[in-house]
Amino acid sequence: MILKELIDILCVGEVLIDFIGHQAGAQINNTRDYHRYLGGSPTNVAMNSSRLGLKTIIAATVGDDGFGEYVFKRLKEVGVITDCVQVHKNKPTSVIFVSRSEETPEFIPFREADYFIEETQISTALLKRTKIFHTTCFALSKKPAQATILSKAEEAYHLGCKLSIDFNYSNKIWDCEIEALRVIKAYCKFNPLVKISEDDMFRLFQENRTHQEIFDFFHAEGVDTVCLTLGSKGVKLSQKGEPLIELPAIKIEKVMDATGAGDAFWSGFLFAYTKQKSMRECLDVALKLAALKLQNVGRLPDNINILSKLL
Repeated sequence: MILKELIDILCVGEVLIDFIGHQAGAQINNTRDYHRYLGGSPTNVAMNSSRLGLKTIIAATVGDDGFGEYVFKRLKEVGVITDCVQVHKNKPTSVIFVSRSEETPEFIPFREADYFIEETQISTALLKRTKIFHTTCFALSKKPAQATILSKAEEAYHLGCKLSIDFNYSNKIWDCEIEALRVIKAYCKFNPLVKISEDDMFRLFQENRTHQEIFDFFHAEGVDTVCLTLGSKGVKLSQKGEPLIELPAIKIEKVMDATGAGDAFWSGFLFAYTKQKSMRECLDVALKLAALKLQNVGRLPDNINILSKLL
């Protein structure tokens, strides 16, 4: 039972079926064929982390349908604990269509069951045994998941759990930018490890802000550690009172698919963080895992030992 085990990472949020375009570089209006993959940012982090040897659990909701059955099958195949995955009887599993792209992909979401996450899915006993509580801006965009995550994040924080968030903001997902900022600031009060990208920040602020302005915004809201991913330009990490850390991206010959690269990056970062590595070492592992993902369409391939690729 999960209550008797120490959990490295609890991922709370969206589990989705990604239909990723088969035609490379084509926008959705020109994409003819799609391949099915298990998706959702917290789901990707949970699966990657489990394959790296961490004890991982996901709190999410799927529909009572074939896609939901596929979700359970895939999660269990890689060892993710599914005790906190709820099956919604009246909503289908959420689906997203995604273009296959070297850059930030275009997507069209059809959200149904994913945001019906209830507090009963995440017990106090589980939080007491969890090292990292991870979620996403996507997951925070709709109630009841939003209320559940903020409540349980606060509880986790007071129990000594380290919080984490990928601020994968999109105005396609949020009804109101003002509401998004309110919720983001509320989560920041718990001093999470923060992952952001330039695209996320442009969509959130509706303007190009300097990297320092972005770091200052999150530090002012109570965040000590902010990681800004810059695609092919690498990454910057800002910690309160510490020198800025900058690392270049790993050069790869051909980008096959950018979908999930940020999740792979953050999975590597959190993996190294649980091993008490330095911030620079965490970034190094993160960049290696992101580079591996960029060379593959959909999820990280099943036929490789990804841990061996990071050593």
